[in-house]
Amino acid sequence: MILFPAIDLKDGQCVRLKLGLMEEATVFNDDPAAQARQFEAEGFKFLHVVDLNGAFAGRSINGAAVEAILGAVTMPVQLGGGIRDMAGIEAWLEKGIRRVILGTVAVRDPDLVKAACKAHPGRIAVGIDAKGGKVAVEGWAEASELTAVDLARKFEDAGVSAIIYTDIDRDGVLKGLNIASTLELANAVSIPVIASGGLASMADIERLAEPDCAILEGAITGRALYDGRIDPAEALKVLAGR
Repeated sequence: MILFPAIDLKDGQCVRLKLGLMEEATVFNDDPAAQARQFEAEGFKFLHVVDLNGAFAGRSINGAAVEAILGAVTMPVQLGGGIRDMAGIEAWLEKGIRRVILGTVAVRDPDLVKAACKAHPGRIAVGIDAKGGKVAVEGWAEASELTAVDLARKFEDAGVSAIIYTDIDRDGVLKGLNIASTLELANAVSIPVIASGGLASMADIERLAEPDCAILEGAITGRALYDGRIDPAEALKVLAGR
C-alpha cells in the first residue's frame, strides 16, 4: 500500500483546491521543490504531482516547477494535468517522470492511451475523476455520461499501470475517502487502483489497512497532510504493517 503525498501546482505554488474549484485554492508552499524534499525526508516513497493550470489549459503550464521537483528528489514522481498528446507524454518521461497520468484524453481519445501504454509499458496511468458517479474532464469543469467503471473497462487489456480514482465531491473537504466506490471500481477491473479525494485523518489510514483494501495499490493524501491531521511517520508505519 503506497501512500502518495500530493503536490498540486497552481501558478508555480503548492495549493489544495476545494471540490476541484480553482477559485477555492489554498496556498501551502510557494516552493514546490522544497515541499517535495520535505516529503522525501519524511519517508514517502512515491510523489503525486498535478499541474492544475495545465488540466484547465490542456497543456503543461507549471513545467518549471515540475522540473524543479524532479531535480530535488530521488523518489519516483507521477504527473498529471494537461498531458494530452504523445509528444507531451514522451517529453515528460524523458525528463524523468516515472509515470504519466492521462485523464481528459482517456475519455476523448482512448486509442492514444492504448498507444502510449504499448510504447511505454508500465509508465502510463489513467486518472478517473468522478462527480456524482460520472466521469468529469477538462480540469473537472465538464461532466461526461461515462461512469468510472465504464471508462476503466475500456483499458482492461491496454497495459495501464494504475487508475487514480478521485471522488471530486470529497476532494479537499476532508470528508474521508469514498472507500465503497473505490473498492467497487477496484473489484470491477484487474488494473491496480489508487484512492484519491477526501483522505482526512488517521481513521482513513486505518481503514486502508483493513483486509478488503489490500486490493488497492495505494492512496493519495493532500490537505490532511498539509494541515497536520496525518502524522507521516505514523501513517507510513500503519500501512507498512498492514
